[in-house]
Amino acid sequence: MTSRRNTLTAGLAAAAGLPGGVTLAQTPATPAPAAPAAPTLPYRPHSIRTPDGLTLAAYEYGNPNGPAILFIHGYAQSALCWDRQTRDPGLARDFRMVALDLRGHGMSDKPVGNEHYRTNKLWADDVKATIDQLQLARPTLVGWSYGGRVMGDYLMEYGTGAIGAMDWVSATSSTADTSRFGRAARHLGAMGSPDPGAAIASTIAFLRDCFEVQPSANDFEVMLSFNMMVPRHVRLGLGGRPITFEERLRSVDVPVLVTHGVLDKVSDISMGRHTAAIIPGARLSEYNFIGHAPFWEDAPRFNRELAELARSARR
Repeated sequence: MTSRRNTLTAGLAAAAGLPGGVTLAQTPATPAPAAPAAPTLPYRPHSIRTPDGLTLAAYEYGNPNGPAILFIHGYAQSALCWDRQTRDPGLARDFRMVALDLRGHGMSDKPVGNEHYRTNKLWADDVKATIDQLQLARPTLVGWSYGGRVMGDYLMEYGTGAIGAMDWVSATSSTADTSRFGRAARHLGAMGSPDPGAAIASTIAFLRDCFEVQPSANDFEVMLSFNMMVPRHVRLGLGGRPITFEERLRSVDVPVLVTHGVLDKVSDISMGRHTAAIIPGARLSEYNFIGHAPFWEDAPRFNRELAELARSARR
């Protein structure tokens, strides 16, 4: 009986137009190409499981044995906004840095429903879960803009016992006085528009107002990309969440730095001055000619001051 292999060879010969009786040379099969090597990442990825069942993405940089710093970004942003800190050679040499994608942002889960975003304890639990699961020893919390709300939520639920220091970066600490918010707040409503064109245009305008020293075209494209990763239902869910922790700030007992740009169009400099005034012993660092993102607009100064704060953190 003709073998299946000979039948296949004869069929190939016929298809190739070879005369009868002439067979194809038996050549070794070409090995399948090896799978490409996994890319070398500049960070160690982590998946944080929250008490309500979400998975948050976290990225660890730097010295695993150094004092810990936990970065918490703002509204519609992502862990990538801390690029000028996590890639800084000096900080990477001395500190264990973790940047978190908040729920609804970046590569973290984005469940539908306001109940996933408007309960203060959920945000506090996200920070606690990150500290606990990554075993961050008294980290310095660094909260930018809306990240200040998240730090405040954590303080209300868990106090300062597990943290070493705090940096309030152009951060929101009060909603009592609307004059403490800048002109960029006018873009927030349209950023949640059901019309994609309007949402994109408003996000572009909001991002521009986040900077006095504007990012490069390439950096701005990256920022716009991760802003647009935040879906409409998350943007809407983040609204309408009152601040309830202002009085709690008056009893904070860890080192605190308040970092704020004088030309901030999102959170007026008066917000930073208010925060520094109500937290005992807080140091206010005002950045002249800088907007809402001092960690990006003047990264060298910001990184120096952050390193000083992290070194002074309670152990």
